[in-house]
Amino acid sequence: MKQAVMLVTGGSRGIGAAVAQTAAAQGYAVCINYVNNQAAADALVQSIQQAGGRAIAVRADVAVEADILRMFATVDQELGVITALVNNAGILEHQTRVDEMSAERINRVLLTNITGSFLCAREAVRRMSTRHGGQGGAIVNLSSMAAKLGGPGEYVDYAASKGAIDAFTIGLAKEVAAEGIRVNAVRPGLIYTEIHASGGEAGRVDRLKDAVPMKRGGTAQEVANAVLWLLSAEASYATGTFIDVSGGR
Repeated sequence: MKQAVMLVTGGSRGIGAAVAQTAAAQGYAVCINYVNNQAAADALVQSIQQAGGRAIAVRADVAVEADILRMFATVDQELGVITALVNNAGILEHQTRVDEMSAERINRVLLTNITGSFLCAREAVRRMSTRHGGQGGAIVNLSSMAAKLGGPGEYVDYAASKGAIDAFTIGLAKEVAAEGIRVNAVRPGLIYTEIHASGGEAGRVDRLKDAVPMKRGGTAQEVANAVLWLLSAEASYATGTFIDVSGGR
């Protein structure tokens, strides 16, 4: 049998890295996409290869269509036809209110988080869909509990982008369900990753964890486990659905 091939956008650290590492351990050939942190991506590839897995790292900015096209062409050439896409790449900006946001900031967030996910999914569907001669596959989008909570006073733009990902997940799932492709999403809650430092508060999870019913933050591995289940044959009748990995928040 041909080896399953996965592309993980934003795969060099945090949730993306946990997904890539777990997928490789389960037998996937993995493309780890990154935009800035080449050292982390290369180290992850080396770790997977040393464990007997197959992986490559590809630099591409998902906000740039030409980069996405080049990345998918590289996967085609070096790993084979993609069977699993994890739309994980996403950004947020420093915590602020909506009345202090610039158009440039909002557009940066929406372009990466929404348009990037759309374009990566488009390229995956073109390869997976039986309508295009493909053999099927699965897509998991990384949403966020912010889509439900709104991110007031901090990241309303980020939350809005994740609300769009929820709608995108439902619509695409229905669009390609008869073409051999399942599309689902995971909504992480307060997870210990470096993204909080990008927003200006590295200790955000510890500040807010007492508001979580389980009284703790989550780990990237706990999110990765949900992603891999949705991609697996065990989830064969699940499409257009969501798993909240949020400790009950």
